[in-house]
Formats: sequence, C-alpha cells, structure tokens
Amino acid sequence: MRPMSSLATGKSFDPALRGYIIHYHPGEANHCPSCGRSQWMVGRLMAECAYCETALPLENNRGVGACARFVRAHDVMTPHDTRDSSNS
Repeated sequence: MRPMSSLATGKSFDPALRGYIIHYHPGEANHCPSCGRSQWMVGRLMAECAYCETALPLENNRGVGACARFVRAHDVMTPHDTRDSSNS
C-alpha cells in the first residue's frame, strides 16, 4: 500500500519530521561534518569543503531550488509589423 502524503491527509508539512539537516551559515565558523576542517568553496546554492568535497546547502537559500521558472511576456511580438507601410 502506498503511503498517503501529508497534503492528502489534511496535515501541514513539518520539516522537523525530516530530521537534522546541516546547513552552511555564511559569516560564521563552519566545520565540515565529515573531516572537521573549515575551508569552504562557497557557490550560489551550495558550499563545498575544500578538503573532502562534502557539499552543504547554504542556510540563506532555503526555498530556492532547481525548479523551472517561467516568465510570461506581456508584449507579443509579431513576425512583421501589421501597419500599412505604403502610407509612410
């Protein structure tokens, strides 16, 4: 039997139920959970330990993921101008 999601049961999502999640905190002393060193290569979404390459998500980028972002343009471009150019 397939487990029901929390949305289907009417319960709200509780991230604390997922367990302890380690984040990289910019501006603080961050020690690698794998090797214990504190040299990091920081990117836009992740920080990677310079020694053992353990990757941690940045603390301030929660909610930013790899989902597609679609932008709808308000101006529709036509292949050619619809005005009569012979009157100009």
